[in-house]
Amino acid sequence: MGPREVLLQGFNWECAQRASPAWYAVLAGRAVEMRAAGITAVWLPPPSVSVSAEGYLPREYECLDSKYGTEAELRACIKALHAHGIKALADIVLNHRCAGKQDDKGSWNQFTGKYSWDESCICCDDEAYGGTGEKKDGAPFGAAPNIDHSNDRVRKDIKEWLSWLRSDVGFDGWRFDFVKGYGGQHVREYIEATSPSLAVGEFWDDCAYTDSKIHFDQDAHRQRIVDWCDAADGCAAAFDFTTKGVLQEAVAKGEYWRLRDSAGRPPGMIGWWPSRAVTFVDNHDTGSTQAHWPFPQQSLHQGYAYILTHPGTPCIFYDHLWTDGMLKPSLWRRLRALLAAHTLQNGGQPGATSLLRPLRSAILQLLALRRRAGLHCESQVDICEANNEVYAALIDRKITVKIGLGSWDPAKAGVNVGQKAWLLALAGPGFSVWEAHV
Repeated sequence: MGPREVLLQGFNWECAQRASPAWYAVLAGRAVEMRAAGITAVWLPPPSVSVSAEGYLPREYECLDSKYGTEAELRACIKALHAHGIKALADIVLNHRCAGKQDDKGSWNQFTGKYSWDESCICCDDEAYGGTGEKKDGAPFGAAPNIDHSNDRVRKDIKEWLSWLRSDVGFDGWRFDFVKGYGGQHVREYIEATSPSLAVGEFWDDCAYTDSKIHFDQDAHRQRIVDWCDAADGCAAAFDFTTKGVLQEAVAKGEYWRLRDSAGRPPGMIGWWPSRAVTFVDNHDTGSTQAHWPFPQQSLHQGYAYILTHPGTPCIFYDHLWTDGMLKPSLWRRLRALLAAHTLQNGGQPGATSLLRPLRSAILQLLALRRRAGLHCESQVDICEANNEVYAALIDRKITVKIGLGSWDPAKAGVNVGQKAWLLALAGPGFSVWEAHV
């Protein structure tokens, strides 16, 4: 993972439902805009044919005709991204796989296609599918057979498939889905066999709560993510779910004191191992139409002001830059209802597009500022203030950022890095950013 990567999740939960043009064609057509914005890599949806339209129940790995487009359209999309210097990440679903046939006992455990596995490739504690492999070394997944990664044949076939995706189809890296389900040592083996430019795992674990109130101390939560990265021998980054959980609680309830841990550092994975932390505000699971753990819609500007000025590798959600990912009328109605319930600082009651446009503008300006200031995944954070009303930090002794409705500015706070003045570079709903003029 390069120090100045900026990722884009190039889809949401509804994109597979698009009839025409295929989603891959939509992304290919956005490549110029992506590059202009400073995006360096795009996380594409799962490439294989799947029982579910969204791609997370893969069947034949090698069949790349999916609901997002044909194999030819996928290859054309990757080619278009590469033409503009943008890397393509494949969403790799390896914890589970759907069989194409039943065995003589009626269990769905006979896999079809080039990689024709059987029940011996399924974990033995996955009784619903008659698995006879070794016990699972991670969290179970109930909707499909859980694959036994200790099986030599399984690992050989996966490495062959990934090598083909890398060398022939053109993918540059991997986003590993549901890595809680199998050991990080297997991810390390797959990475070593394929040499991706970048790799990130989805280790989504629950933060610590009591009666729906998140605990201040989330050290155990981020330690579990770090442990997974250690198991993968540091070869892969991980999504910083700790930062997301703490950040959205802080902005939703005006508890910005949560953004400084007991050691005075950022409370997420970025406070411990920022070079391996991929920060984000929402994704296809937490936001979109699933909304399993959504970031407060009225505070999205604050969320992006935080992740785009802080260390870690930021990942932007497609829906927060473009509205054409939102296809269903029901989604538009839901979004309008959410946004109508909130008020911008000027007291207006915006519709969906009128709020998303300023969000897009803020993200683009924050990205430009990140490039201009040379911020990167290991940038230094000095937290200046963290209370009920405001969070403020000095980043790399070049910029200061404030989120929250409280009053704060670096000149009045006496922040001194030898500057002639602190110049307000950007401001939006609930955030401000200053640059040091030297």
